[in-house]
Amino acid sequence: MTVPPLAELEAVLAASAPPAEKLQSALELVGQYLRADRCFLYVRDPRQGRGRIAFVWRLDEAVPDPRHDWQNDTGDLPAQDPLFRAALAARPSVFVDDVTEAGPEVLNQEFERTTFGHRALVHAHITAQGQLWGILQPCIFGHPHHWTAAERDYLNAAVGVFLPVVQGYMGGLGPE
Repeated sequence: MTVPPLAELEAVLAASAPPAEKLQSALELVGQYLRADRCFLYVRDPRQGRGRIAFVWRLDEAVPDPRHDWQNDTGDLPAQDPLFRAALAARPSVFVDDVTEAGPEVLNQEFERTTFGHRALVHAHITAQGQLWGILQPCIFGHPHHWTAAERDYLNAAVGVFLPVVQGYMGGLGPE
């Protein structure tokens, strides 16, 4: 019997393992379910206005790894990136079928091209009480991808499942 994808994700994130291990395993499940080229998780401390891409799953080594150190994310980043502004405002997740067709109200094409290089993406906002805790971002390189209703439902449900684990991971980091 096959376990439904969301139930499998819930089981991985509820397992008795350190938050970092659970988050990495969950990214692999999401990436494989969506047939993505890469899936990363940006984690954020809303009190400090700082975050970083901490976890990445890639289909293969040819796909760029965008991990980076902690950065202040309330200054230049929101000015450059409409997707990040939407995340900070706790707006609904954004599904982009083709970066080259999206308007400037959705994303900054040059920023996406030079920073990430993907062609299709989901900017799934992990929020609680109006605060951004993380961004789950599956993406496709090289060609557009239409995000189906099933994929949208899965990701919209997944952000709620990720939330307590991201909060636990951030709480376990202590003061920096």
